[in-house]
Amino acid sequence: MVHHYHAQIYVTLRPSVLDPAGTAVQSGLSHLGYDTVEQVRIGKYIELTLRAENETAAHEQVDRMCDQLLANPVVENYRFDLKEIALSVGVTP
Repeated sequence: MVHHYHAQIYVTLRPSVLDPAGTAVQSGLSHLGYDTVEQVRIGKYIELTLRAENETAAHEQVDRMCDQLLANPVVENYRFDLKEIALSVGVTP
């Protein structure tokens, strides 16, 4: 039986990697008066829905997707949440 899963993927730069976009956002916030912000790091958020035989297979698929395409393992870390979902009637996966 095939199950459907929803993955929420969070990709962030490794702590040792400089984040010029985060530095620019922090500077902008400071200019707007938000002097309490001490550090900003910019990342990516990705949602996807997939089919798999079970949760273990779905977890393995998402992990491979992140490692091969969605994140650059040299400079980025990733984590994801995975939940089984029930598709509504009339929805084609």
